Amino acid sequence: MIKSLLVANRGEIACRVIRTARRMGVRTVAVYSDADANALHVRSADEAVHIGPAAARESYLVGERIIAAALTTGAEAIHPGYGFLSENAEFAQAVLDAGLVWVGPKPHSITAMGLKDAAKARMIAAGVPVTPGYLGEDQSAERLQAEADAIGYPVLIKAVAGGGGKGMRRVDAAADFAEALASCRREAASSFGDDRVLIEKYILSPRHIEVQVFGDAHGNVVHLFERDCSLQRRHQKVIEEAPAPGMDEATREAVCAAAVRAAKAVDYEGAGTIEFIADGSEGLRADRIWFMEMNTRLQVEHPVTEEITGVDLVEWQLRVASGEPLPKRQDELSINGWAMEARLYAEDPTRGFLPSIGRVDDFHFPHHHARIDTGVEAGAEISPFYDPMIAKLIVHRPTRTEAVSALRETLDEGIVGPLVTNSGFLWRLLGHAAFEAGVVDTGLIERNLETLATRPEPSREGLALAAMRLAGTPGATPWSSRSGFRMNAAPRRDVRLSDQFGRTFTTELPPEPAFDYWPGEDATTIDEGGERFRVRLARADGGSGGAASDGAILAPMPGKVISVDVSAGQSVTKGQKLMVLEAMKMEHALTAPFDGVVAELNAAPGGQVQVEALLAKIEKGEA
Repeated sequence: MIKSLLVANRGEIACRVIRTARRMGVRTVAVYSDADANALHVRSADEAVHIGPAAARESYLVGERIIAAALTTGAEAIHPGYGFLSENAEFAQAVLDAGLVWVGPKPHSITAMGLKDAAKARMIAAGVPVTPGYLGEDQSAERLQAEADAIGYPVLIKAVAGGGGKGMRRVDAAADFAEALASCRREAASSFGDDRVLIEKYILSPRHIEVQVFGDAHGNVVHLFERDCSLQRRHQKVIEEAPAPGMDEATREAVCAAAVRAAKAVDYEGAGTIEFIADGSEGLRADRIWFMEMNTRLQVEHPVTEEITGVDLVEWQLRVASGEPLPKRQDELSINGWAMEARLYAEDPTRGFLPSIGRVDDFHFPHHHARIDTGVEAGAEISPFYDPMIAKLIVHRPTRTEAVSALRETLDEGIVGPLVTNSGFLWRLLGHAAFEAGVVDTGLIERNLETLATRPEPSREGLALAAMRLAGTPGATPWSSRSGFRMNAAPRRDVRLSDQFGRTFTTELPPEPAFDYWPGEDATTIDEGGERFRVRLARADGGSGGAASDGAILAPMPGKVISVDVSAGQSVTKGQKLMVLEAMKMEHALTAPFDGVVAELNAAPGGQVQVEALLAKIEKGEA
């Protein structure tokens, strides 16, 4: 068995791997960048090594530094987690060449499945059904357009080296293809250093079904059943569950058997996931489920499989990497209950899910309701350099209905602040009638985005309670309280409050002596329905500064301006794209908050901008 392990990652997955390694008595080594010097994963490990500046390309993506850190600290093995170098065959080979153990599949297996076009050709040869599409070497825009036209719209453009929802674009009409292709290639080149793409038929009622597989060095391959990851936004998974709703035993057997064949076709060792796309228009049927790709690593959503099978997949990884056979045979694995995972992000659904950067002052979730996998704690910083995921909230219950209820309760009782999060969005999504009924597909979020991403206002009761907390002081008197006491006049009963989103509310204070029981805080919090409102007494002018309603288009984070789609003096309509900002290796479109005129424009393509830089100003009116 491996005695010492370097975890070549950060955040939640680094903490997750370290937790199992410690339980198994394995010494752990963490690596960290400048931005992560005080991170939880650094303090959780037995030893930690600094590997470079904050930017991932100068630290977590520099394989030579990671290998040097392992050799210097005496680590025997390297676990890559997910993302970063986890599916980099050259890095895996370099680890082996350095005399270290690679906790992952063989480099040739990564190569075989890493390029989507080659992987599909291999799957066809292995008898695994694949979706119609174009996998050719001719990457000219003309050829790709012609192939898309021949397949028939809608089509999906996918980066050959893609993953994690990056480098993917849906195209609904031929006229939109060229622009989508250019955007996809830019994102693919930035994220993967490879701008080649493939074209697939886009399934109109798609469900994302994936199967967890595991192989060892002794020729054994098993599956650990399926997960449903259909709830996605911009191809990024939001909520995952296991098993898949509506999956009957015959279909499960067929899909899982195909996944095992796929893994055996590339001589697979370790943890991997075979991803399928299903046409769910007539329920889940084996003849309408096709191979999409294989992820040759541990998945973000692996906890739901662990919960329904009782298996620690990281432990299996370490045992298989040590040369041991799989701990269980296929007939020893079974499904127990229902598991569900929600990804909690520091992002604002009302602003196109733009990341929310800053310090996490409060962080608490009721662990009796859920398993919380995180690399964040109170005092941590959500930086612009990495994915803004705060935590994975995982529940396991006897039935799906109970799992949904438990996950909503976890979101309702959790506290993260003062950053804006997607908690309320997740809470509403879990309560959507279609989701509760198990009628899911990858377009559910997009179709209901306006409702799901709308931020409700605090309730009257919540505002009244907040007013009591803010308006009084212990042992209140007419002069020490803020109740509006005036000589020869009735006290003012209305209090104006503002929240962190720039909104102002008026509420009525209850009668005295309520003020005797509240401390007169400067700010207080209202927690309701997965939303967290931080409120304070409003300024006399009613403003709270920086609100989107004033027409100021601010950079949500440091980044690079990819394109500017308007000019100064131009009339724009609400929701119209103004420019595209690249940050966190993703493209973010900034849009007009209302109908008006571009009164000020301070951005140009190629320019670097800092967080909260004024990029443009929209004024109401006509040009």
